[in-house]
Amino acid sequence: MVQSGPKRYTWDVNTATSDPTSPTPVDAAAKRVLLLKPRGFCAGVVRAVDIVKIALETFGAPIYVRKEIVHNSYVVNDLAEKGAIFVNELDEVPEGKRVIYSAHGVSPAVRQRAKERGLKVVDATCPLVTKVHVEAIKFARQGYSLVLVGHRDHEEVEGTQGEAPDVTQVVSTVEEVAALVVPDPDKVAYLTQTTLSLDEARYMIEALKKKFPNIVGPHAQDICYATENRQVAVKNVAHSADLLLVVGSRNSSNSNRLVEVSQNLKTEAYLIDKAEDIKPEWLTGKSTVAVTAGASAPEVLVQEVVAYLQQKGYGSVDEVEVMPENVRFGLPPEIVQAIAAAPPVQPAAV
Repeated sequence: MVQSGPKRYTWDVNTATSDPTSPTPVDAAAKRVLLLKPRGFCAGVVRAVDIVKIALETFGAPIYVRKEIVHNSYVVNDLAEKGAIFVNELDEVPEGKRVIYSAHGVSPAVRQRAKERGLKVVDATCPLVTKVHVEAIKFARQGYSLVLVGHRDHEEVEGTQGEAPDVTQVVSTVEEVAALVVPDPDKVAYLTQTTLSLDEARYMIEALKKKFPNIVGPHAQDICYATENRQVAVKNVAHSADLLLVVGSRNSSNSNRLVEVSQNLKTEAYLIDKAEDIKPEWLTGKSTVAVTAGASAPEVLVQEVVAYLQQKGYGSVDEVEVMPENVRFGLPPEIVQAIAAAPPVQPAAV
């Protein structure tokens, strides 16, 4: 854990510069850590993890979870130790048992399969992912061809595409946009995966608008607030650091995007699951190390990284808050009702 509390200061995103030749707010000669904020768990991840924990406490183990509840190995292993059983498909869940859908969402076909097998479902889909599903249904009903910008092998994309599979095409590159063929070029809509790079999404949307001038999109961008905030924090601090360490698992889309954002700004960056993943040579000649975490990485792992850096001589730890983040999501009705119906806990005998 951090041996001494970090000093805290606020970064003004309106005056922060991306010019690497301009003065920086840190002493480049001192070995220090810039601890970015916001970082780590987003509201959707907090909600999903809480759902599994409450389900285990309320219903007892085992509780089945389709796919990883969030893309972080530490979180998944911790919940597995508490009694959660993670499965790839619903056919692995015994009939009539309780199953939780991951934060990334599922397709209607998965929901139908759960009904067929008599499973008791608790839906931990992030509300911001549900928003994209609703948009997909709306555009499909209005007769649009739908273009979903995202990564084909990501569970979120699979779930969203499943809402309107006959009219939805997934694109991941500008070249794929150029090759798109649709029945009516004047009747096209687009959506995006919630965890894309802001720059990546912008380039793709610009390419889509160039190919389909009358294309329509969602009223508000689909990239979630947490993905955007963490990327903005990296952009505003990257040029003040010699190295960026991103705490997150390899299959975490938003964590990988943070590394890419830093690398695109020519600041060396690495994705690590834990402090033990840091290679000593990465720190050679680095006086300022920035640390952040993807939206599914727990704070305990961040603090272990900071403690490791302190042991390596980075004695100054400054928490750099780029913007406040106070989003909260409510629990699903299945959990709320279960909590209400649970018998009161009897006080322990004295």
